[in-house]
Amino acid sequence: MKLTVVGCSGSFPSAESACSSYLVEADGFRLLLDMGNGALGELQRHCGLYDLDAIFLSHLHADHCIDMCAYFVARYYRHDGGRCDPIPVYGPEGTEQRLTTAYADTPSASSMSEVFDFHTVKPGSFEIGPFSVHTEKVSHPVEAYGIRVEHDGRSLTYSGDTGVCDSLDELARDTDLFLCEAAFTHGKEDIPDLHLNGREAGETAARAGARRLVLTHIPPWTDPLVNLAHAREAFAGPVELATPRTTYDI
Repeated sequence: MKLTVVGCSGSFPSAESACSSYLVEADGFRLLLDMGNGALGELQRHCGLYDLDAIFLSHLHADHCIDMCAYFVARYYRHDGGRCDPIPVYGPEGTEQRLTTAYADTPSASSMSEVFDFHTVKPGSFEIGPFSVHTEKVSHPVEAYGIRVEHDGRSLTYSGDTGVCDSLDELARDTDLFLCEAAFTHGKEDIPDLHLNGREAGETAARAGARRLVLTHIPPWTDPLVNLAHAREAFAGPVELATPRTTYDI
């Protein structure tokens, strides 16, 4: 598998990065994990607008899904070559209604489903193209999912947005690369069931036996080097910060 960081800023785009979006590729298949603010523009650095094969939305907060409205425009109103066939979109219950409401002026109530083939995510295992995936509900104020993606004996786990929870520990068990949010700062924010801080991300990686930890979803107002230092205190394996346009071979 190949992982490309399209965007990794938390809550809103920074001067350097779009919000959460990660491209996973194997066997010529392209799966996008989340499409937050600014991600569609950045995505075009890595693949064509119509080259994605499937999209997974971890939850329906704007910084993880709002550029789906812009992507609707690109797919629905394409004239050269005609309208795109529907692309599979895996998201929590109500994804179609959320995007239709956010767009606010679709030609009809069913227009989103003319270009997006919506699938409702629940905890469990299923296939997306060549990938075996497993999803579990994580701790966030709205319905939110972490995802484990496996291919050819290798694994990637993406936390989505979450506080500390057993389900994330299990998703990341022995994973090769753990892409984990670290939005809060240890000793500064203490709000349960919302986000992890750097220390908690490191502790989760350690409990799970992850082989590599990449911290993501750090908001522009948070010092990423502090969170990186805290994660390294808690996890003995390799730890680094996600940065836009970085790729990982898994």
